Amino acid sequence: MLTLLLLGRFFLLFIAAGLLPIAAGKNLSSAADLEALYSLRATLGLRARDWPRKVDPCSSWAGVGCDTGGRVVSLDLYGLRRTRLGRQNPRFAVEGIQNLTRLASFNATGFTLLGSIPDWFGSRLPPSLAILDLRRTSIYGDIPYSLGGATGLTVLSLAENSVTGSIPPTLGRLRNLSFLDLSRNLLSGDVPAEFTGIENVTYLDLSSNFITGVVLPEIGDLSKLETLILANNSFTGSIPPELGNVSSLFTLDLSFNSLFGALPDSLSNLRNLRHLKLGSNFLSGFLRSKIFSGLSVLESITLSRNNFSGELPDSLWSLSKLRFLDVSYNNFTGSLPELSSTNANRNAIGGSINLSHNLLYGSISSGFAILLSRLSYADISDNYLRGFVPRDGTSRILSVKMNCFQNASSQRTQAVCEHFYEDRGIPYDDIVNGNSPPVTSRRSNSSKSNNAWKYIVIAVVGGTALLVFVIISVMLCFRWCRSLSSEQRDASQNAASSIPGGGLARPPIVAVNLPAVGVAFTFEQLARATLDFGEGNLIKHGKSGDIYHGILENGINVIVKRIDMGSVKKESYMVELDFFARFSHERLVPFVGHCSENENEKFLVYRQMPQRDLSNALYRKPSPGEEGLQSLDWITRLKIATGAAEALCFLHHECVPPLVHRDIQASSILLDDKFEVRLGSLSIVCTQEGDGYQNVFSRFLRFSQTPEQSGTGLPPASCAYDVHCFGKVLLELVTGKLGVSGSNDVSTNEWLDHTLRFINIYEKELITKIVDPSLIVDEDLLEEVWAMAIVARSCLNPKSSKRPLMKYILKALENPLKVVREENNSASGRLKATSSRGSWNAVFFGSWRHSSSDMPSVSAPPRDDRSLRRSGTTRSQGSIGEHSFSRRRPSKDIFPEPHDIED
Repeated sequence: MLTLLLLGRFFLLFIAAGLLPIAAGKNLSSAADLEALYSLRATLGLRARDWPRKVDPCSSWAGVGCDTGGRVVSLDLYGLRRTRLGRQNPRFAVEGIQNLTRLASFNATGFTLLGSIPDWFGSRLPPSLAILDLRRTSIYGDIPYSLGGATGLTVLSLAENSVTGSIPPTLGRLRNLSFLDLSRNLLSGDVPAEFTGIENVTYLDLSSNFITGVVLPEIGDLSKLETLILANNSFTGSIPPELGNVSSLFTLDLSFNSLFGALPDSLSNLRNLRHLKLGSNFLSGFLRSKIFSGLSVLESITLSRNNFSGELPDSLWSLSKLRFLDVSYNNFTGSLPELSSTNANRNAIGGSINLSHNLLYGSISSGFAILLSRLSYADISDNYLRGFVPRDGTSRILSVKMNCFQNASSQRTQAVCEHFYEDRGIPYDDIVNGNSPPVTSRRSNSSKSNNAWKYIVIAVVGGTALLVFVIISVMLCFRWCRSLSSEQRDASQNAASSIPGGGLARPPIVAVNLPAVGVAFTFEQLARATLDFGEGNLIKHGKSGDIYHGILENGINVIVKRIDMGSVKKESYMVELDFFARFSHERLVPFVGHCSENENEKFLVYRQMPQRDLSNALYRKPSPGEEGLQSLDWITRLKIATGAAEALCFLHHECVPPLVHRDIQASSILLDDKFEVRLGSLSIVCTQEGDGYQNVFSRFLRFSQTPEQSGTGLPPASCAYDVHCFGKVLLELVTGKLGVSGSNDVSTNEWLDHTLRFINIYEKELITKIVDPSLIVDEDLLEEVWAMAIVARSCLNPKSSKRPLMKYILKALENPLKVVREENNSASGRLKATSSRGSWNAVFFGSWRHSSSDMPSVSAPPRDDRSLRRSGTTRSQGSIGEHSFSRRRPSKDIFPEPHDIED
């Protein structure tokens, strides 16, 4: 929307400057222009309603603008429609515009021009053409080098198409260009240095592509640049200090890349910068105060999901125009600022601030409380802040969970807080014992008393209503239970007897056989193993507790989860213990033991995985002498996907009742030294929703059902939900895009919509546009990549009932080429025979046809063998047979429709 507004602004400026002297009511005076218009009318297949015959085009044709001399100067196809015949064969056929010698603006936004941009397009465009807008026109293929010959262009937009290849260096010849938007395409490769020859550009957007390499230092020479958006690509390296030379910069967005290193001090020279977005990278180091001291007009800062450390600089809080600040998910430490009531940001009214998931400590000063009162949203959760939360006049939405506050719920235990402060040599008792809540309101005591009575009355009435509801519910349940037949009770007992391990259902008591669940450690043993839970051993703040690295006395490396029982339900701890007491599998994280000495906090101990998890192993930092991030090869990625599928198959199809993981993401897939999968993050596992199984384990797990049932806000208790999350993991393995599986925000969903369009069962070539640029694959391995992408899209079907079962997903990953090749050998017949529900791959392509109708897709560009990188890589185990991919048959012949298949 912002881009459209900017384009509209450029168009109006051209009219005001007299470059588009449009005259209403002036008749067309040029026979050449008339011939060119009728040529366009025919090749584009426009309706007679929009461009009627035997009338003057200047006054009667929609979107045609003429100057005072009766010459065509602008064409606007936005909103126009083709005839029925034209819609059947839309194509990039605009040869007529080369004869409109006075044409200054051509806008085809949203008008389908299916095809690639022809080579003649740049060299034969009218020299007068200044505005070329081809946004959302369904064009594909490479940008022709000849486009660099359209030197009169000042506005060029090819956004939201399927443009592939790399950015041609000849675009650097467009010296007059002031607006360039190539976002939301499939561009790849490095940005050529010659590209920065567009010295007059003020708006540059290359976001949402697959561009690699470093951010060019030469961008610092674009002295007129106001907006630079390179977000959602695969840029690596550090932020070049030369960016500080662009003093005119208004917006800088480098988020969602793989940039690392510290922020250069030269950013302090960007005196006009209003929006700074650097989130979701690998940036690290301290934030120097001098960087922000000169950025006095900053309105928004996003530094979230990086590795920054140290204290937040004081200069950050002195930015008088700042209305949005997000530094969440970093390692910032120190205390909140001691703002006075006079220097608290008065312009922050209605703004938001997010300091969550850091290591901040100390109390909230009265000045900072005033700042909170001016915000519409504030999140300071998952820190170690102490004292009291100001109750009056704070922001409308304030999240404070997982801190050390004395007057708030869902906080860390006192022992955890005391230990944190002791590690830093900071006294903690003065807050706990001495201080009272800060006064932040001037309302009278009588007003508070009246409010107290109001709350008491509400509580009494609500409690009475709840009690009546509970009594009625118990009576109805009692009557229902008495009406059960003896056959139903026998069936339930038989089902219970089929628990893996042969055990019978336990009596309905909440208990776990603790001696059967690993080693019972003492607190002292775990404290020694983790160096007193020191800061150096802290790995991260998990959803259900802090995660520490430790070494036991016997030298075994372990992971210790420290669970604050004050912030989680006891049942969530018991769920994991009971799970490991009942189930074991080679694909589950090895459980070592537990510690239950303290009622306020519990400990779970697991064996440490040498390769940590998928989110850390997919890319690793380079060794000395190496450049860029090193990534996993394809055979290892396929091995990881298959291992994770085996783990989920065990939960969904081998456990009775079926179990749902509910937290499948890259960080849950742990890896040993040989990259074998060990599934972790089992704290919110539960039984499949709607299962009538009644035993102790299901009673534990019922405490964590779907949001509609429990109001906990936890993910759905459905195997289909696990399948959906697993589909996002598969896409991470295919595209190399980090953070997709662990996020559900708007930008991630937009990326998914953008990426899924290029996964097509009929066109292998499309997958080369989204595959991880760091992967080196040959023809056979590329088909395996394609097959995994098809499986991923089937898993991501928006209709949960149409997603495949995990047992079919596992078979597909074990035999990826059978997803995309013909079933013409005996192995195929054997695979079919293993399924009592019909062809296993029919499940995918029955699902595929449903998902394809719900998701838009793009047509494949012509085959470009340059996109395939050849290597001597050997085939994976899934690469069997020597079938020719070109021998395709209709999909219903290759993948017959599934019959009698259960969701």
